[in-house]
Formats: sequence, structure tokens, C-alpha cells
Amino acid sequence: MHPMLNTAIKAARRGATIINRASFDLDRIKVNEKQYNDFVTEVDQSAEAAIIEVLTNAYPDHAILAEESGASANLHDENENVWIIDPLDGTTNFIHGFPQYCVSIALQQRGIITQSVVYDPTRNEMFTASKGAGAFLNDKRIRVTKIDKIADALIGTGFPSRDLSGLDEYMEMFKIMTTKCQGLRRPGAAALDLAYVAMGRLDGFFEKGLAPWDIAAGSLLITEAGGIVGNFSGDSDYLYKGDVLAGTPKVFAQMVAALQPFAAKPSQL
Repeated sequence: MHPMLNTAIKAARRGATIINRASFDLDRIKVNEKQYNDFVTEVDQSAEAAIIEVLTNAYPDHAILAEESGASANLHDENENVWIIDPLDGTTNFIHGFPQYCVSIALQQRGIITQSVVYDPTRNEMFTASKGAGAFLNDKRIRVTKIDKIADALIGTGFPSRDLSGLDEYMEMFKIMTTKCQGLRRPGAAALDLAYVAMGRLDGFFEKGLAPWDIAAGSLLITEAGGIVGNFSGDSDYLYKGDVLAGTPKVFAQMVAALQPFAAKPSQL
């Protein structure tokens, strides 16, 4: 196993320890609202601090891009190594005790994601990938499903909860995809949804307006598991633009055909 991946796994477990401990005492957690329906808890912040501590102890010169603390002072364009972190993806689920949330950690090297970890503490499921070395769930190799028709596919999505300006557009997408696929699911933690595509619990996924820390780790899991990730036009420019489609190769192509009209126009980017 790559030493940097090993460090990321250690960091994810450290963050998850804090999350697990807090999950037994949800009533006592302080919750702040960043904006409408966008919650941050003490747990997000403590888990993130613990994760960053493990990573920076091992690699003091690496830059950090994390959901709660933002970018580290040494993050700039020519950074060779950037850790992209979501300490608790699915905070709203977590607050309600709904067991669908995860820790997501990815390493971006010269613009390319090379290591990724998505850890689900409620199921003790550790998804990992190193570029060129395949994707794994708890050390067992994983692959996307062989499903090649969208009509047979179970598709994951996320819909707007913070910025509701895109809700009408989303309802149109929802309608199109509901008529085209076997079932649509909205579990509420994008990083975990992407991991589920990689290991075959979902055959595809789409969402608009995601952040890099929602996407980074899951995108490498999927490509290493034989799937495809892109934007709504099918191109590879998605990590910092936030509109993501993913799936088995054939389902991906059919999703692009169905959802291309909803691709961001160049002026919107």
C-alpha cells in the first residue's frame, strides 16, 4: 500500500473516532447554521482538526483544502501536493442520527487525484484507491457493475437544500431520470454515493453544485473501479466546477445524453 494512502487511512480513522463518540450523544452537540439548511457542528470542526493534524505531521509541506477551515496559507496554483478533506459529509444526516455519512480525504498531486479514502464509520467500510492500483473496500477489490442500460440502473443523486434557486431545474432532471432509470435514490452524502457507484450499490450518480471535497476522493474510486466521471457534458472538467455525472461506462454515456441540456453554460462557470 502506498505510504501516503496509509497516512490518509490513519487520518480518516482518527476523524471517525470523534464522529462515533459524538453519535452516541447527539442531543448535546452544538449546531450552527452557516446559511439556510447548511449546518456545521462541533463534530465537523473537531474531526477536521484531527484529520489535518495527522496529515500535516506526516507531510508538513503539503497544502490543505478542507470544508470547515478552507485553504491553508500555503495553497496556491503551483502546489504539488494538496489534501482535499471533508471531515463529515452528510452532516444533516448525522445530526438526525440517520446512518449515512462519511469522512472523505483525497490527495491531489499536480492537479491529479492520486490517493483517496472514503470511510463510513457507521458500517466500518473503508473505501480506498491509489491511482493506477485499483479501488478497494476493506482491502477487497471493487468494480462498477456490468449494467449497460439506464433502464436497469439504480441512480443516486442529491438535490438542492441550501441554494434553492436551482430547484425547478432539478425537478426537471428528476422527472427525466425517474422515467429513464429503474430507481432514483437521494441518500444525502455525495462522497458515499460516489463510493457506492465504485462498488456497485449504485450504477450511476448525478448532482449539481458540489464542492471539491465532496467529489475528489469518490472520483478516483470510480475511475479505478472501471467507471467514468465527468460533468454534464461528459467532459473531465468537474472537480472545481461542481456538476458531476458518474457511472458505469454505458450508463454514464446514457446519462450524459439525457442530462446534457442541463450542462452549465460557459458564462455560468
